[in-house]
Amino acid sequence: MRSRALDGILLLLPRVLKRDLPEVTENACLFDEVGLTSAATLELILELEDHLDVQIDVEGIDQDDLRSVGTLAGFVAGHVIAED
Repeated sequence: MRSRALDGILLLLPRVLKRDLPEVTENACLFDEVGLTSAATLELILELEDHLDVQIDVEGIDQDDLRSVGTLAGFVAGHVIAED
């Protein structure tokens, strides 16, 4: 799931930010390097849910989870809500 989330984040970031991005790596800082904003973070997570066809529990998300592309992918992988 983490690799699917990582691929989804890398695919969706240019769409959410509405601009082309230079090559983004797993270690890229989402806010400082990529230019993500709070509003764009929410949009990215909603787009990821659609792209991966999952629900993500964002209740426990904190600044550390948003530090880089990789940390966000790890958070998503660990916080998918199981369907009943």
